[in-house]
Amino acid sequence: MPLIDIRNLVVDFDAGKRVVRALHGIDLTLERGEALGLVGESGCGKSVTWLAVLGLLGPRARVRGDVRLEGTPLLGTGARPLEQVRGRRIAMIFQDPTSSLNPVHRIGTQLAEALILHRGMSDQQAWAEARRLLDRVGIANAGQRLNEYPHQLSGGMNQRVMIATALAGEPEVLIADEPTTALDATIQAQILDLLRSLRDSGMALVLISHDLGVVAENCARIAVMYCGRIVETAPTADLFEHPAHPYTRGLLAALPELDGPVRRLEPIPGSVPEPWNLPPGCTFEPRCPHARGECRAAVPMPQPVAAGHGAACIRFGALVSDRAPQAGHLREVA
Repeated sequence: MPLIDIRNLVVDFDAGKRVVRALHGIDLTLERGEALGLVGESGCGKSVTWLAVLGLLGPRARVRGDVRLEGTPLLGTGARPLEQVRGRRIAMIFQDPTSSLNPVHRIGTQLAEALILHRGMSDQQAWAEARRLLDRVGIANAGQRLNEYPHQLSGGMNQRVMIATALAGEPEVLIADEPTTALDATIQAQILDLLRSLRDSGMALVLISHDLGVVAENCARIAVMYCGRIVETAPTADLFEHPAHPYTRGLLAALPELDGPVRRLEPIPGSVPEPWNLPPGCTFEPRCPHARGECRAAVPMPQPVAAGHGAACIRFGALVSDRAPQAGHLREVA
C-alpha cells in the first residue's frame, strides 16, 4: 500500500461568472521514504495538487477525488481529521518563507507553537526543542535567533526556519514547494544538502521545482505536469535518457549542456494556455512539433512506456532520439 495514494483528483475554482478547472484528474502515488520530483511550467498545477491534498485551497475551491494516507481517506472527512494530518504526518514548505512566517511574532514563538500543537510539549520543552531544530537546520546562534523576527533574517535563514517548522511535527512526508526560489546558488546548495540529510531518517520527500537539475540530483522518480495533468512519470534516469512525451523532451532540449560543443538552446514555442481556454484534445498540441490531427480528437490517456514509465501521448511510439535528449537533437520516424 502506498503511503499516499491520489486518484482522479479534480480541482475547480469558482471565479464568479465561470468555474475554472485547475486539475483534471491527477493520479499519483508516493511510497514511504521515496523522493518524488514534480516539475512543469508555472501554473501547471504542481502546488495546487498538494494544497488540495491538505485542504488548504480555501472556500472557492471545489475538490473531489480520492486521496488516501496509508489507506485512510483524507478528502471529505471534515476539518478535524485533516488538522491531525497537517504538520504532524504531512508537512509543507511553502514557496515564499517571508510571506508564510508571521511578521509580528518571534521565530521562537512560531516554532514553539508548532511543537506544542503537534507534539504536546510544555512551553519550556517547546523552546528547548525549537533551539535544537534551528541547530539542526544549520542556523548559527540559535538561542539568539529564537528571539528575532522574520524581517531580521535573510531569505536563506527564513527558508531554514520554514524547514525547521515543518520538521517540528516529525512528519512522514515533507512537501518542499520550490524551496530554493529566490536564493543565491550557495544558499540553494546548502538548502538541498539539508533536505538530503533529512531524508536519511526515512522521511518521504516531494520536491516541487522548475529546475530539472535539482530534481534529478535529489529524486528517484519524476512526474511531469502540464495544464493540470500529469503527462509523464518515470524513474529519474529513465526520464532523462528516454523521455517519451514531447513536452518532457522540450524541457530537456531547453537545458544548457555543461560538456560538449556550444549549441543554441531550443525553447518550447508558444506559451501555456489559460486554464479557461484549453485547446481540444491534447493541451500540448498547439506547441508540439510532432502533433497530428488525431491529437485534437481526445485527451490522451497515460500509456505504458517501460517498467514504471508512462506517458500521456498517442504518438510517443513514433518518437525516438538519436542521441542524449539533453542535447535537444530529436527526430521523428514514421
